Order: sequence, then structure tokens, then C-alpha cells
Amino acid sequence: MRLTWLGHACFSLAGSQTVLIDPFVPEGSLPMEPDIVAVTHAHADHLGMTVRLKKKTVAINEVAKYLASKGIPAEPMNIGGSITVDGVRFTMTPALHSSWLEDEGMGFYGGVAAGFVITMDGISVYHAGDTALFSDMQIIRDLYRPDVALLPVGGRFTMGPDEAMVAARYIGAPLVVPMHYDTFPAIQQDVQNFKQAIERTTSMRVRIVAPGESIEVGPESPGM
Repeated sequence: MRLTWLGHACFSLAGSQTVLIDPFVPEGSLPMEPDIVAVTHAHADHLGMTVRLKKKTVAINEVAKYLASKGIPAEPMNIGGSITVDGVRFTMTPALHSSWLEDEGMGFYGGVAAGFVITMDGISVYHAGDTALFSDMQIIRDLYRPDVALLPVGGRFTMGPDEAMVAARYIGAPLVVPMHYDTFPAIQQDVQNFKQAIERTTSMRVRIVAPGESIEVGPESPGM
């Protein structure tokens, strides 16, 4: 599987299908054509260009209903549920965050925020979404054994590096990729300290990926 960070919380997972998660691309352009879109919550910096893409989209029930009203082939689900779309397995996990559909006047409730464990071609990737630290991340480890954890580290609107270090230990994925930082001044972070602290104290590896950069994820990949 090829994992590409497109900035903020947007990732592409390319294998037998191309899955695009939270398609808000800070640079405004998308270098690939996704087969499936997954949206963790309704905030504009995560919903992004979902409506414009018009692809099959997996989302919490309230967001899926909104997308369906826009003509998007949406797949609704809820926390704890799993569905398979074109051979890709999506399990929706909790996230501690707010959610508000912001593009219709004053906006309206967008259901609860979520994360995903996405399994494709035998590789499982946990995208935590926007979240605070919570101890039930250990259940995600025990149930789904993700190979990769994509964790927000920006602080202020999500957990910061200190909390994300604990989250990484709770989840136990061999490979950790930080996200949701440096997009705006309010969430600037030095992720090198995060990387060094985790790698000094655990067997996990942290990959700091530049926006637009891809890494290969699989049994032969470093840290897995």
C-alpha cells in the first residue's frame, strides 16, 4: 500500500483501491483520482472537496445524509460499525471532538466526530480523526491491531504531541505518522521531538512525511 500525506488530515491510501481520507488539501489541488472517500467529521477542514469529488463516500450517518442531498453516493455508518466498500473494510471508531456542517448559513449539527480503521490488501491503517486522547484507544489496539496509526499532534483543537505519545503507546501500531499540525499558526509543532521521544522509549517508528510525500506500507516496510 502506498500512503501519501496531502497535508493537514488528508491521506491517500493506494492499493487495490485508492481511498482518500478527509479531502481538505491545503494547496487546493488533488494529485490523484480517488475511488472512495472517507470523512471523519463535518468540519470544513476535513469535509473539504468531498461534494466536488462526487465519489462513493463513507461517513457518519448525519454527514452521509447531507452528502446524499447533494447527489453524492454516500455510505452511512456509525461508531462501532463496519462496512466493506469495493473490497475495502471501514470500521468507525470513536473520536473526542465536535462536528458541525459549516457551509450552509449558520450551519447545523454534523453528528459525532469519528476515526476509521481502514483495511485493504491485508494492511490496517488507523486514522484517528480529530480527537483528544482517550483510554479506549487500547481497545482499538486489542480489536483491530492496526499496522499504521495516523495521529493528530497539533494541539489546541486536538491532542498535542505529549498526549499523542500516550495515544501511540495505547494503539501500539508499529508505524506512527503525525498529522494535523503546521497547517495554521495555531497548530504549529516541532514533531522531531515527538519522533525522538517515541523511538527512544518504544520499539515503534515515527515517519515524518512532507505534504505530497508517499511512503510504502507493508510487511517489508521499515518499522513494521
